[in-house]
Amino acid sequence: MRIHICAVGRLRAGPERVLSDDYLDRLGKQGRTLGLGPAREHEVEDRKNLCMEAEAALLARAIPQGALVCTLDERGQMLSSPEFAALLAKWRDAGRQDLAFLIGGADGLSPGLRARADASISFGPMVWPHMLVRVMLAEQLYRAATILAGGPYHRA
Repeated sequence: MRIHICAVGRLRAGPERVLSDDYLDRLGKQGRTLGLGPAREHEVEDRKNLCMEAEAALLARAIPQGALVCTLDERGQMLSSPEFAALLAKWRDAGRQDLAFLIGGADGLSPGLRARADASISFGPMVWPHMLVRVMLAEQLYRAATILAGGPYHRA
């Protein structure tokens, strides 16, 4: 199952880019044998004064045809890491070829785009910077792959 991270904004050089690249590279190596990945990033331009609906249109165009859509939103379902891994395995085992995670800009995702999603997950009730959410998602994707592989990375 190919993983697509569709996000508003460009993750520029810096600590977030380094961490995201590291975890996505690890996911690519670990997930290959599990049928997870590779992960591909689709960044849409975050121009000043771009309204949430315009961002939603750009994100919608980045979603691969037929992909299962999962938003990252503070109103979404909170999952433990093992529950997230099990959800990814369920989607993969159901024959889904593409999974798109949507990350909005500073104002979040439009209600219309949230309504279109097949699922929505949350990293907790706090609001996180959208660039940090990308790093957190990359890490959790790698963690999920190690859980599914029975690896030692996840120790809970």
